Amino acid sequence: EGDEGEKGDRGEVGRQGKVGPRGPKGNKGTVGDIGDQGMIGKIGPIGGKGDKGAKGLSGVSGKKGKAGTVCDCGRYRRVVGQLNINVARLNTSIKFVKNVIAGIRETDEKFYYIVKEEKNYREALIHCRDRGGTLAMPKDGATNALIADYISKSGLFRAFIGMNDMEKEGQFVYADNTALQNYSNWKEGEPNDPTGREDCVEMLSTGEWNDSECQVTIYFVCEFLKKRK
Repeated sequence: EGDEGEKGDRGEVGRQGKVGPRGPKGNKGTVGDIGDQGMIGKIGPIGGKGDKGAKGLSGVSGKKGKAGTVCDCGRYRRVVGQLNINVARLNTSIKFVKNVIAGIRETDEKFYYIVKEEKNYREALIHCRDRGGTLAMPKDGATNALIADYISKSGLFRAFIGMNDMEKEGQFVYADNTALQNYSNWKEGEPNDPTGREDCVEMLSTGEWNDSECQVTIYFVCEFLKKRK
C-alpha cells in the first residue's frame, strides 16, 4: 500500500441544493401610515328624553281689561224663575189635555174624565177645580153606570168620586155641598165607618160606592159642565 497522496485542489461549486424548510416567524414590523377615511355608517337609535330645561323669564304684563257692564241679575233670575213655573204649568196642562182627548166619557150635559195620577181626596178635589171642573158627582143611575163602565174599562178597581161626610159624620154630601137626593149606590154593608176615619167616597169598578179614608192616594174622576151654545 503506497503513501497518502497530497490534498487535491478545491473542486468546482456544486449544483444548488433543494429549498430548505420554512423558517421561524419574523419580528413584528413598525406601524404603517394612517389609511384614508372609510364610508359613513348607519344612523344610530334615538336617544332618551333629556332633562327639563330651566324656567324662562316672565313675560310682559297684559293690558288692563275693559270694565264689565252692571247686571240686574236679580230681576232676570226672577223672570227666568217665573218662566220655568209657566213652562211647568203648561206641560201639566198639555199632559192633562192629551189624557182627556185619549179617554173621555160624556152625557148630554157633562164630560167625565179619569185622572191617572194618585192623589188623596183633597188633592183630587183641587186638581179638578183648577181645571174648571169638580170631582164627579153621580146623581142618577145612568151617570153612575157610565162612570162605573169607564173605571172598569180603564182597568181600575176603584177611583175617588166627589162625595164626603167630613162636616157631619154619617151625613154624606156631594163635592158641591148638596145633599144626596133620592139616589145612592152603596155597596152592601156600606157606608161602614166604625172608627170615624172613612169620610170620603170611592166608586168601585162595579159602580158601587164605598166610604174610605181621605188620605189614601188613588186615581179619581173629574166632571166638567159642557158649555152652553
